[in-house]
Amino acid sequence: MDNRLLKQYRAIAHKLNPIVTVGGQGLTEGIQTELERALNDHELVKIRVNVGDRETRDDVIKALVEGCGAELVQKIGHTATLLRHVPNADPRKSNLQRPL
Repeated sequence: MDNRLLKQYRAIAHKLNPIVTVGGQGLTEGIQTELERALNDHELVKIRVNVGDRETRDDVIKALVEGCGAELVQKIGHTATLLRHVPNADPRKSNLQRPL
């Protein structure tokens, strides 16, 4: 992904609130299902990872990215922004197709 696109995605994500939160139970099937749904609906989503230390957080984020086939756009502290393009996304739900 080139820098120009990354900047655009970060600018769009700046206004978003985390839509999925990974808590003390770590990665559960419910979290992965919810993340799949969120990515299919919105394409660009923020997630919040409230587990352990930095290394554990990074491992959880990496597992989520690999598990759902998304790209990591940005990671700041406990929050990560993920992107997965959907070919026929609903423009009313997609964070990429809605007007800014």
